[in-house]
Amino acid sequence: MTHLDEYWNKFLAQKKLPQDTKCAGDLFFEAKGFVADEMNALVISGQKTAFFSSYATFAIDEEPLPVSGELYIVVDRANNPVCVIELESVNILPFNEVTWEMAKQEGEDENLEAWREKKQEYLEDEGAVLGFEFAPDIKVVFQTFKVVYK
Repeated sequence: MTHLDEYWNKFLAQKKLPQDTKCAGDLFFEAKGFVADEMNALVISGQKTAFFSSYATFAIDEEPLPVSGELYIVVDRANNPVCVIELESVNILPFNEVTWEMAKQEGEDENLEAWREKKQEYLEDEGAVLGFEFAPDIKVVFQTFKVVYK
């Protein structure tokens, strides 16, 4: 049994959830200008309650899209568990339709322009690796969450 399995079982026991409750996976948050520890602090404090992914990543990797209600273990750089989050909503929309109300839920930027600049750079880099092109209307997967265990 791994340390993540032990953490998951402790979470299930403390929350009195059935042993067959599924963990959707583990998440590692990182962003330009932030190290993982800072990102995890934003999550734990409640300042970060959302994140974005490129829709293309799911399509290229042939992975199912996340759904609300899924539970994930957030891990640090050493793959140690930090907390458990529950997805509250999952929405697919064009990058250029992301509002400031949405973007600020990531808890990282001062304004929409800064968020767009940073995310565009991220999507361009990701596209170069995975083989897709950035366009202003590229689809993104916007996910909101809440911390349910720490």
